[in-house]
Amino acid sequence: MRAIETAAIEAGEVTGLELMERAGRGVVEAVFEEWPELAAGTFRAVVLCGPGNNGGDGFVVARLLRQWGWEVEVFLYGEAEKLPPDARVNYERWAEVGEVRDIADLEPHGCELLVDAIFGTGLTRSVAADLYGSFDGVIDCMDCNRRVAVDVPSGLCADSGVTLDAPVPRALPAIRADLTVAFHKAKVGHFLAHGPEWCGKTVLTEIGLSGSETQGSIVCMERSLFDDGYLPGLTKWTSDHKYSHGHALILAGGAGKGGAARMAARGALRIGAGLVTVAPTPGALQENAARLDAVMLQAVGDAEALARVLEDGRINAVCLGPGLGIERARELVPVVLATGRAVVLDADALTAFAGAPEALFDKLHEGCVLTPHGGEFARLFPDIAEKLAAPAERGPAYSKVDAAREAAARAGCVVLFKGPDTVIAGPDGACSVCAAVYDWAAPWLATAGAGDVLAGFITGLLARGCAPMQAAEAGAWLHVECAREFGPGLIAEDLPEMLPRVLARLEAGDGAQ
Repeated sequence: MRAIETAAIEAGEVTGLELMERAGRGVVEAVFEEWPELAAGTFRAVVLCGPGNNGGDGFVVARLLRQWGWEVEVFLYGEAEKLPPDARVNYERWAEVGEVRDIADLEPHGCELLVDAIFGTGLTRSVAADLYGSFDGVIDCMDCNRRVAVDVPSGLCADSGVTLDAPVPRALPAIRADLTVAFHKAKVGHFLAHGPEWCGKTVLTEIGLSGSETQGSIVCMERSLFDDGYLPGLTKWTSDHKYSHGHALILAGGAGKGGAARMAARGALRIGAGLVTVAPTPGALQENAARLDAVMLQAVGDAEALARVLEDGRINAVCLGPGLGIERARELVPVVLATGRAVVLDADALTAFAGAPEALFDKLHEGCVLTPHGGEFARLFPDIAEKLAAPAERGPAYSKVDAAREAAARAGCVVLFKGPDTVIAGPDGACSVCAAVYDWAAPWLATAGAGDVLAGFITGLLARGCAPMQAAEAGAWLHVECAREFGPGLIAEDLPEMLPRVLARLEAGDGAQ
C-alpha cells in the first residue's frame, strides 16, 4: 500500500493531503453505513490520534464529525510538532475548531463512538508502556460499544495478524475494534492469526488509487478465482470417458480404521475424479466393501503390493495419510513418491516422519501437496513453528504466510497450512490465503474428518489434471463453501454432498462469497 500511494503521489495523480481527506471521509461513511442510527442525530465521539499519518486520518474524522454536529473530543499520543507534514496540516485544521488533549488525560467515560487512529499499518514496535493504561481505559468505556479502527487496530501487526507484545504485565496489547475500515486493499493481518478477532468486522473503502498488484503479492481466495477458466471443466463436463478425468488412489489402514480414507475417497469422487479406488489392508477389504459402492477397492498389504498396483499408469493421483497408520505410512509413502505421481500427504503420512523430516523432504517433488494442521506442521518444521509461536516484539512480525512459504521452500512442494486462516504456499514463493473469517466464517468445520475430506478434494482435483497449487487453492475454497452451504450441525460426511450445490452456483455465476 505504501508503494501504491507513493507511486500515485509521484505521478501527480493525487496529493498526500487528498488521500488523507478521502481516508477520513471513508471512515465516516463506513461508520454511518454500519450504524445508520448515528447519521440520524448528533452524538459524542472520542478520537484517538497517533504520531503518524494514521493520526492525520483521525484528525480528518474528528473534523468531519464536528461538521455533522457531533460533540468530539480528540486525544493525541505524541508531540504535535513531530507529526508528519500532512498529519500536521490536519492537526492544525482541527485545532481551529476544537481542543487536542494529551492521551495521558484519557479516562473511562461514555461516548457513542470511539475512533482508534493511533497506529496504522507501519507499526514496527511494541507500544510504549505509558500507552497501555489508555488501552485499558478504552475498553473500560462501558457506554461505548462502537469502536472503529482506522486501517488496523492499534497494536496489531498488519503483516501477521498478531499483537506486538505488551511491555507491562496484564496490559491489553491492542485496542479491540468492532469495525475496522481499511483503505483500497485489505492487509494480510486482517485475515491471519488473531486479526479477525481484534478487527471485529473489516470493510474496504476506496480512496482513489488505481494500483492493485505489487510483485510478490498474496492472493486472498475469492470467487473471482473460479472465473475465466481457472478450473476448466469443473462445472461444464465434456463427453470424454471416465479415465479422461483421472484415477485417484486413496491408501487406507487396517480393520476398523477405514472411515477417514472413505471420506477422502468420497470427496475425490464428488469433486470430479473419473475413478477412485480405496486401498486398505487385505483384512479390511470386506469392511470397506460394505460401505462403498461407486468407489472401487484394491487390497494393498505392503510396499510390494502397492508397487504392483501402481504399475497401472492410469492411476495419476494418490492420497496417503487419512487413517493410514504410522508404520504403514512409513512403508508406503516412499513407494508412491518414487513414482513421481501427484500426491497428497496428510495426517499419518506427515506424522510418520516427525522424527526425521529430512527423510521425507529428500523424496518429495513438485507434484506433492502437504496438508498439515498446526500440530503436524510443528512436527515436520519444528524450527519454523517455534518462530511462528514466539511472542512478537517488533513488526513486521513473522506470520503464517512467512511460515508456509519457508516450509514450502524447504519441502520443495506445495504446503497447505490448515486452520481458520488456511495459507497455501508453493516452493516458488506463490502464496494464497483462504481465511474462513468474518462473513465467510464456518466454525462448524472444526469437526472430526473435515481434513480428510479436504485431502480428498485436493486429490480429486489433481487426478483431473489441476496443478498442485491450483488444486490446493480450489480444494480449500470449495471446502469452506461446502461447509457454509450446509451450515451448523455439519459433520464431515456432509461436505462432499454439498459439492453439487456449490458447483451449480459456480456454473450459474452467482451465490458464492
